[in-house]
Amino acid sequence: MASPCAAFCTTTSPTRGRTIAPRSSCATIRITSHHQQDSILMQLILFDIDGTLLHPHGVGRESTRRAMLEIFGTTGNLATHQFGGKTDWLTLMELLTEAGYDERAIGDLMPAYEKAVARHLREIADDFPIEACVYALDVVAQIRQRDDLMMGLVTGNVSSTAPIKLQAAGYDPAWFTVGAYGSEAPDRNRLPALALQRAIAFAQRDIHPADVIIVGDTPADVQCARALGARAIAVATGFASRETLQHAKPDALLPDLSPLLRIL
Repeated sequence: MASPCAAFCTTTSPTRGRTIAPRSSCATIRITSHHQQDSILMQLILFDIDGTLLHPHGVGRESTRRAMLEIFGTTGNLATHQFGGKTDWLTLMELLTEAGYDERAIGDLMPAYEKAVARHLREIADDFPIEACVYALDVVAQIRQRDDLMMGLVTGNVSSTAPIKLQAAGYDPAWFTVGAYGSEAPDRNRLPALALQRAIAFAQRDIHPADVIIVGDTPADVQCARALGARAIAVATGFASRETLQHAKPDALLPDLSPLLRIL
């Protein structure tokens, strides 16, 4: 396993506003036979969403506020809550404990919350400047052309909101073959194993934890990679500082996603 990067990689100046034409989910992995599949050393790349693939610019907080009021009748200290690296389930637990909700009660109401927050997000998404992170659309397009790479998600977003945010930022959710979401566990460290299980089932072949790369913009992304035994690549496109990310000791620390394919 590579040693943690102590400095940013150098990149060329960014280009913004490029539109990537959607493709079908069948094009995500271009494997035509079990013989070809077995001959390819496959790596699984799991992306975080907020701060890594896109900038939500407050839409998540507002849709959360509306859904919490609808389902739980309170938002707790949402206005000052720090979302970075947390699952939405954990966020609800932190905000609702003082209001008398325990983990079981929150879990029981999670399906209703998922539906409500997705509905509110769809209603207000056009009012927020949701945008892809610099270089991210280009890098995703390049990954989709590789037979040796499978692409998926490990995100704190609940499963119902992830595709809405992705579409708003110019991604087709079908590009991401597998995923694990913040509505499946409070502990983010449990999510990579779920995504890996789904990738193995989809590919119908073994994928070892050492062949998994988790890309994210918070120390929690690094920690969940370590929990699986995967490689951790931190990208400084979110709110976490370079120093904060470096302290988490990722295998690589990038200023943005542009150097990603060169270090795999």
